[in-house]
Formats: sequence, structure tokens, C-alpha cells
Amino acid sequence: MSAFTAVVGACLVNTAGPAGAAGTATAAGVPLSQGRPVGASSTERGDLSAAAAVDGRTDTRWASAFSDRQWLQVDLGAAKPITRIVLDWEQAYATAFTIRTSNGGGRWTTVHRTTAGTGGRQTVNVTGTARYVRLDTTRRSSPYGVSLWEFQVYGTGSATPAPSSTAKPTATPAPSSTAKPTAKPTAGSTAKPSPGTTPKPSSSASPSRLPTGPVPPGAVRVAEFVAECPFTHRRPDDPIVFPGLPGGSHMHSFFGNTSTDAHSDLGSLRKGGTTCSPKTDLSSYWVPTLYDGDTPVEPTGTTFYYLGEGVRDELMNRTRPLPLGLRIVAGNARATRPDETSNARWSCLHAGHVGSSKNFVNCPAGTMLESYLDFPHCWNGKDLDSPDHKSHMAYPVAGACPASHPVIVPKLRQVLRYPVNGDPARFRLASGPGFTMHGDFFNAWPEEEMERRVRDCIRPIVKCGADGTP
Repeated sequence: MSAFTAVVGACLVNTAGPAGAAGTATAAGVPLSQGRPVGASSTERGDLSAAAAVDGRTDTRWASAFSDRQWLQVDLGAAKPITRIVLDWEQAYATAFTIRTSNGGGRWTTVHRTTAGTGGRQTVNVTGTARYVRLDTTRRSSPYGVSLWEFQVYGTGSATPAPSSTAKPTATPAPSSTAKPTAKPTAGSTAKPSPGTTPKPSSSASPSRLPTGPVPPGAVRVAEFVAECPFTHRRPDDPIVFPGLPGGSHMHSFFGNTSTDAHSDLGSLRKGGTTCSPKTDLSSYWVPTLYDGDTPVEPTGTTFYYLGEGVRDELMNRTRPLPLGLRIVAGNARATRPDETSNARWSCLHAGHVGSSKNFVNCPAGTMLESYLDFPHCWNGKDLDSPDHKSHMAYPVAGACPASHPVIVPKLRQVLRYPVNGDPARFRLASGPGFTMHGDFFNAWPEEEMERRVRDCIRPIVKCGADGTP
């Protein structure tokens, strides 16, 4: 069923600042959105978190990072009839934005779109039901980000109390099962790991003196270890991009950790089970679900390679372990064409003559469609995540990591083989065409296991199996 049946209209009203007396929202009734779980693409700083946009106060506000394409999304807790959406902009407003709604399952309906926003207090009148309400901004009015005093969703019925554990969530929870949610780190901030996570390397550390394992006789000289992690489950969840918002994403296929859902954090993953070989890998991996027509298709081959590729051999012995709790997103779910942001490539297993492409390819009968995706492996040495889930990582340049991201870590290569072939017009991803393929990785390898594999496989340039031995 569509999230909305009709859009009645919209009314724009400009004001010089937040409506009503300081500290109190004045629209009639309590918004269904007040105090509900909310996420955002970014925050300018910790005191300007997403939660401030739904706290019922007009002396607190959410402010994004200083870039276009931001979003704010609130979970009403259940599908509810709603009648209007109120945006109370601060002076840094969006001139172009879209409002969408969903009842879950990754299906969204656009209820309002404008390219001529003028800020102030705006009311969008609507008719329908929704559980999730999302604001996507695409153009700013100033060099700053976008900022809202309040994002209010009104309707019939009472507001659903938010769970106490997520009463004031923000975009990225701290990587600890016991830590309270905090504001999503802004550019340049440091996402602090829970106690016991990998120490951050200092700029004065001598990378050339890292311990390196021996090269056994007859060893294959390829810097590699692997994890085979079969499919576990499908959910319209994304604990990196939409943490704490179940049903807020398009459909994803999950591999490895069996417990992954919208509320997953490092603590919960470390307590979860896994389909991976080795069983020590408790990490979670996920991608948009592939569809053949309307039928979901899951890969029967799911290999995650950890490689020493991309940097010169003489730099390989400087590789550090992937830090516990690191989160990385590779690829571009919002790509509109196969451009440089589309990192994945599609090919055919046992049919190399077909060639590879950023979009789906036509695989001959008896072969399988396969997807390759390389994750960035130069880390800034500070952050376990970043507002866009990418800026804390980078790809090597000319065989070395850039100065902005000086720490070499193993490169994750995701290889998925789907039991389909033939006309690629039949295929689509939950995120769109083949060039929107992307992958999410939440590292939960035990530190000692990751360190051993980097020491014995990556630094000495030795090919290892799933057990981490040559």
C-alpha cells in the first residue's frame, strides 16, 4: 500500500526566527514526532544534534555540516494518519528540498518538493499515513549548512513514546553497547571507540618497525586473508546510515553476523552469532538486495578478501590492523549514472569474454552474475566513522596513502556471485540500477585475530586461508 493517498497542498510563511516564545513550540497539539528517534546525515557540532529538531523546544536546533545533500528522518514508531508537517527553519535554510514518507519496507512516497524555498516557518498539509518522515535537502541558502529549530509532524492519535534506550538518538551511536547515543561526529571530529578498541597510531610512530611474520617455504607471495560469510537475512535496515531507525532504509541483504539490525552497535555484534568462516569474524557486511523482476535473489558465493593491494610492496609492512568498530561504506547508492563514485563492477563467472561494467551485464547460460567492490583502505587514523560514512577513509594515490589519510589498513574486497544470468533488463537493486551497488562494513573482528592476520599475511606478503595461516 502506498504511504500516501494524496497531497493536499503546502503553505509557506516566512518569519525572522523561531515561532512562539523562547523555548516553547506554539503549533496546536503535541507533534507525533516529538521525542521520537531521529537521524541525520551530519551535525555541525555536538550541541546541534538531530534530536534537537524534535524536542519541542525552539531554543535548540539541528544544524548540518557545511555541504549540500543533507537529510533528517524521524520514526513515529508506527504508521499513523498525519495531516501536516511543519519546518521551522533557522536562518540557514534549504532553497531546494524534498519531503518523503514511508510505512517501512524501503518504499517511499514524495509528498512535497520545491526548488524555491524561502525559509522561515513552512507548513506542508498532507493526507495519508506514515511511520517514517524524511527531509532531503539538495541546495543551501548560504555557505553554511542547513538548520531547523523544529521538524514537526502532526496527525491524529497520540504520540508513540520512544524507547528509553533511544529517547534522544542521533545519526551515529557510539560504538559501545553501553554508551548513550551521541551526536554524529562532524568533519574533523573523532568518533571515540569503547574501551579496549584499537589504539590510534600517533603521527610519531615508526611504521617501519611493526612486527612481521616469516615467509614459509613455498608460500604464495600475495598479501591476502579471507572470510567466507554466507547470506543471513534481509531487512530494510542500515545501522550505519540509519542507526536506530528500523525499516528506514531500502532492502538490504546481510552477511556474516546474524544479529544485525537497525539497532546494532559494536557491543551487540560482539555478542552475536556468525555464518562466517572463520567463526572468529563477527563483522557485519551488507549490500542492497538484488531483484530478478520482483523476486529477491541472494548470492550463493560470498567471499570477503582482505588484501595488501593498492600500495607499493615496500609500504606493505606498514599496514595496520583494521580498528575494532570501524565502519565503512563503499560505492554510491544515490548514483544517477555510472560515474567515478560507482566503485562496484559487474561481470560473469567463467565468462571473461563478456567483460566487466559498472552496470549489469548479460551473462551466458550456465554462468553466474558476479559483483566486485573494493573498499577504501587508507584511514585518517582518528575516526571510526564520519558524517558521510566515507570521509574518514580514502583510496591510495600513486601506490601510497595520501597525507590526509596516512594509515594503511587491509583492503576489503567484496565478491558476490548470484545464481542468475541472461537479459540484464530483468535485474535491479533495492537502491536502483546496477551502478548504485554499494557495500557497508562494520568491523567486529577480535583485535588479536585481526592483528595476527595482518602480521603473518599482509605485512610479509603471504597468501593465507580463512584460518589466517599460509
